[in-house]
Amino acid sequence: MSEITEKKRKSKLFRMHWADWVIYIFLALFAVITFYLLWYVIIGAFSNGQMYASGGVFLIPKGFTFANFEVIFQDSEFWTSFRNTVFRTAVGIVAELLFTALVAYAMTSKHLRCKKAYYWIFIFTMFFSGGIVPMYLLFRILGLYDTFWVYILPSIFSVYNMIIISNFYKGIPESLYEAAELDGAGELRIWALIYMPLSKPVLATVALWIAVDHWNSYMGTMLYTQAGEWTITLQYYLKQLINEASGVSSGSEYSDLVTAKTISYAGIIVALIPIMCVYPFIQKHFTKGIMVGSLKG
Repeated sequence: MSEITEKKRKSKLFRMHWADWVIYIFLALFAVITFYLLWYVIIGAFSNGQMYASGGVFLIPKGFTFANFEVIFQDSEFWTSFRNTVFRTAVGIVAELLFTALVAYAMTSKHLRCKKAYYWIFIFTMFFSGGIVPMYLLFRILGLYDTFWVYILPSIFSVYNMIIISNFYKGIPESLYEAAELDGAGELRIWALIYMPLSKPVLATVALWIAVDHWNSYMGTMLYTQAGEWTITLQYYLKQLINEASGVSSGSEYSDLVTAKTISYAGIIVALIPIMCVYPFIQKHFTKGIMVGSLKG
């Protein structure tokens, strides 16, 4: 029986429409190109800077060395920016996830008055904003400028994420809410003990989005801080490293082994590692969370 099933599967594979083959070939090429771009950064990070500058680096490192990473790890500003970004990402995930999930719960509650008015106000803010200058002036007035909280408070609520989470909440049986209400549980208790535990897939998905957004952001540092000890972030540090191409290694023991470009490649690889380590643990929830959260109405 298994042989017959295998033969049917193979025959079905070869009977695919030509458009399916075009799609598969396109996706394969796209995957190869995407992987090669990452691989090119990797081989640049492990290449001798002088040899890399001479060209001819395509598939394997040229003059394999760890010097680029050693220069990065010896730079105190790198560790400061890394610490700030880790702290910003952790605090940002917790703050935005809890606040957004709480608003999403309120938007699904049958007891909330003027729900449609709130909804359209939220939608309006997705498409229109005051702009960078008013935001800058507002942060100055509120005392958020050049503080760590300028990264957390303005992004503590996302309308898009709220819609995704609230749509997921609508799929939770209302009988659970009614049973808890009959037992005397308040709204916060119902949200924390029933809705949040049942929403792990969508919460994991949204948490990943929030983490990537905080981890990759540098505009906030550039516009609303002076990039001091407690406000410089990793991506802003890498931006300076790449754009300025300043002689990071000038006068050091690695001056013959590294260049600004290979050092920036090493910094990019180091910045990628934490997200790449976290993603496999969240991936199993990702598809379910985004599909259920976006389709339920």
